[in-house]
Amino acid sequence: MLSKRLFDTDCDFDAISASVSTLRFDATPVKADNLMSVMTPNIKRSLFPDDDEDSGLDMDDHITLTHTLTKSAKRRCTEDDNSTCSKRPKVYPDIKAVVTKLEENDDFIADGSRIHTLPTVTGKHSDLKSITSQTLADVVNGDYDDVISDYKIIDCRYPYEFEGGHVRGAENMYLHETILTLLQEPTKDKQVVIFHCEFSSERGPKMLRFLRSKDRELNKENYPLLNFPEIYLLDSGYKAFFNEQPDLCDPVSYRPMLHSDHSEDLRHFRVKSKSWTAGEKRRYARKAMRF
Repeated sequence: MLSKRLFDTDCDFDAISASVSTLRFDATPVKADNLMSVMTPNIKRSLFPDDDEDSGLDMDDHITLTHTLTKSAKRRCTEDDNSTCSKRPKVYPDIKAVVTKLEENDDFIADGSRIHTLPTVTGKHSDLKSITSQTLADVVNGDYDDVISDYKIIDCRYPYEFEGGHVRGAENMYLHETILTLLQEPTKDKQVVIFHCEFSSERGPKMLRFLRSKDRELNKENYPLLNFPEIYLLDSGYKAFFNEQPDLCDPVSYRPMLHSDHSEDLRHFRVKSKSWTAGEKRRYARKAMRF
């Protein structure tokens, strides 16, 4: 069955374009009404899933975050001569064929252009593609350089955890606004993104789903194209990676979220990570009252 990794949304958005050259673009445009008519109930549930409780985002979050990203993205593209935003030409892939392909073979990445590059395992989150610590180590060591062009490791733990030890080359992104900056970067073909937190139970999966949701909104006019169609979750998180691959950690240490010396840091960063979404809700509510 088609994986939940598609994460379409129904918010209006000005698409920011980037090229994906591996899809076939010679088919006749498919209208939305026609597309819905050929979808089976299972496909509809997969393309338009209900809000995921584990994601930590409700409908208000999706609406308000979209509003903010739309305004900032339009401003960057129209007012900043040095903007990295690039308009992707409107293309019309055979959407029905892509949906059928994804339904029949869950091994395809989210835009249906190719099979997943990295070997996956069954993790805690059935809707996400998970990889082992050994696979991540192989990526860091360059064993997949012949089949991927680039990779990003997104560590969603709090800064004091990250500073206490992280995967070599990882980037610390624990806030929604920092995750959104990924969508401002130029896209690369065959790039993979790997998310994790301490155990890959909550923070990592939540941010992964958030990126995919915003990516779908950005590219909804060119469905199923995505800036980041190949995303993975590190199974069991940094703790497992440190236990198995300490030589690839910098520094070679592991600081748990509930470390006794960082109780104040924990309270601070928990509030900070939640305040942005709460602020967006309030701003959207005030704006809605004016209409």
